[in-house]
Amino acid sequence: MAWELWLTFLGAAIMISVSPGAGAVQSMATGLNHGVLRGYWSIVGLEVGLMLQLALVAVGLGAVVTNSIVAFHVIKWLGVAYLLYLALRQWRTAAVDLREQVGEVVDGGRAALLVRGFLVNATNPKGLVFFLAVLPHFVVPTAPLLPQYLAIGATMTAVDLVVMGLYTAMSVRLVRWLHTPRQQTILNRVFSGLFAAAAVVLSLVRRGPATA
Repeated sequence: MAWELWLTFLGAAIMISVSPGAGAVQSMATGLNHGVLRGYWSIVGLEVGLMLQLALVAVGLGAVVTNSIVAFHVIKWLGVAYLLYLALRQWRTAAVDLREQVGEVVDGGRAALLVRGFLVNATNPKGLVFFLAVLPHFVVPTAPLLPQYLAIGATMTAVDLVVMGLYTAMSVRLVRWLHTPRQQTILNRVFSGLFAAAAVVLSLVRRGPATA
């Protein structure tokens, strides 16, 4: 990938990652309940889900899913259902002093956080639609494709790790001001609403025009 083309993609990757979505909400909710270091297990899961979608697009399956009404809607509604589950789970989170809770090993530990992050991105077909719409502008078909996809994947992962880490850290800083049980209950309701809003947004995602 040419240097100028990579810089352009880097800018696009930053804007995409900074734009709030289900991944950002998941990162903030995880950071709020588990702290920055443990929250990164959820972020790693998000990146694995993201790279799965990139791999699907790279081998051509992304186009199949996007152009198949059944496959697209199955994945979409699985994502909606999972986000609603996260909304319900956040709503029902017990109110405790956040200063005592942050950093503790709860909810199944690191593996559970990793899987949770993975499912948020893996069940979101919006990522497939984005990759299919954007990648053609940054991939040179006459050049070897594997190095280009590796560069794109590495760039997306690096940017998203930093941005999601910042979202996680932002939520942890809230602990200093919102640490009482009552304040945490209010904040859990807010995050629950954000998960539900993300589910609504995902439910409105439509298939792109079918390709011949």
